[in-house]
Amino acid sequence: MNEQRRDFLKVTAALAATAGLTRASRAQAQVPPQSGSPIQAQDRVFITNEDSNTLVVIDPRTNTVETTINLTSFDEDARPPFRFVTAGVAPTHAAMIHKPLYHGCIDAHGAVPSPDGRLLATSGRGSSNIYLIDAVNKRVIGNTPNPLADPATNPERLTSGILVGREPHEPTFTRNGRELWVTLRGEDRIAILDVERAIKQLGGAGTDAILRYVPTINGPAQVWFNAQGSMAFVASQKVSKVDVFKLNADAAGHSRPERIATLDMSAQDKPGFTPFLKTSPAGSEVWFSHKLADAVSCRSTKGEFEVRDSVPLGKQARPNHVEFVENAKGKVVYASLARVDDSGPGGVASSQIAIIDRSATPGARKMVGSFFTHAREAHGLWTNPENTLLYVAHEQDELPGTPNAGQTVCTAFDVTDPFNPLFVAQIPLGSLKLPSGELRNKKSINLVYVRPGYRGQTA
Repeated sequence: MNEQRRDFLKVTAALAATAGLTRASRAQAQVPPQSGSPIQAQDRVFITNEDSNTLVVIDPRTNTVETTINLTSFDEDARPPFRFVTAGVAPTHAAMIHKPLYHGCIDAHGAVPSPDGRLLATSGRGSSNIYLIDAVNKRVIGNTPNPLADPATNPERLTSGILVGREPHEPTFTRNGRELWVTLRGEDRIAILDVERAIKQLGGAGTDAILRYVPTINGPAQVWFNAQGSMAFVASQKVSKVDVFKLNADAAGHSRPERIATLDMSAQDKPGFTPFLKTSPAGSEVWFSHKLADAVSCRSTKGEFEVRDSVPLGKQARPNHVEFVENAKGKVVYASLARVDDSGPGGVASSQIAIIDRSATPGARKMVGSFFTHAREAHGLWTNPENTLLYVAHEQDELPGTPNAGQTVCTAFDVTDPFNPLFVAQIPLGSLKLPSGELRNKKSINLVYVRPGYRGQTA
């Protein structure tokens, strides 16, 4: 391992380790997770919040917010133009990024762990960049000590991250952890970064982390790799197509991408709006969420990539992410639904998660049920390594008259029986405490459950 990756994160002694690790009444319905759902001390849930440009970190042992990672540049200077709260007035979330001299993240969106869970990549859609996060120490890699630090300012200056291009939607690590592929929805191409060089660049070494740009279909939304790490599937939010690339990795593990197919998805996704995809745990299938078609579909990851299933989810279901649960009691794929239904638990509006039985014969798989998420506009979702716990992020705040009114919340479920999930907790995300005032964490998008040092879903 390259020993040059060590002290660039000057505000923490843990940087060398980070670099080396790149390889209403709802409370009444809550139940504790079952004893068969182990949670290890290092487990954390990370959630990107698009309006506040923050990353919330939840400790699943207590289902409370442990900390909030700041991707804003507020309060680096005590003078009014640099402050979040000025003259006692806090700007709206929409207005805050337009304050003079703001250089922080705009529209924090995608998030993904490295194969070993020690590193996170998150994208700023509006700021056209990506940030790398030390998942062990919960710090932004590349931040530097603030020369103006005092009790009225932040102790660090936010890094600029790495500029990659317009509308970076989702970053994804290759299976070997050497590269980060970032889909650029505004440029019809994928930025491919060398992870080690990215860490050095963020540390001020001056190296160019971007290895190349790869042209692809219009409006690329997300990349996901097959289990062997030899192929990449690219979904689109602008056309009814999926690109398939062969990586052709060299001896050092770096890709030499070759487009081998462009798949016609018009029968499954006539509107041409597929924001997310994911390969199954065994790697034989890739599942797609077709948001405007109110459906999900599945294809083989081999041969001619034939369609195996197309599953309607109901009128205006608006699916976002898909997630897999496989354990002793069943084998399902979940789809988070953005639709908000008025008939939620206790009469409170709530979104739902669709349940599809993956043990059924391909071609006959269908939605067999759903469950309420206990919050509004479900988005990112991720399981623990044992596939017994599920966490769900939500875009909308809770309604007046509810226990966490005005808060963006995450919810947790015991999925020991994946066909009958049990509600565990609704977790208010709270605020980032800045020197000048509190910035409320708002509009959650992606969510990942991370166990540093464990070979996770991207491995």
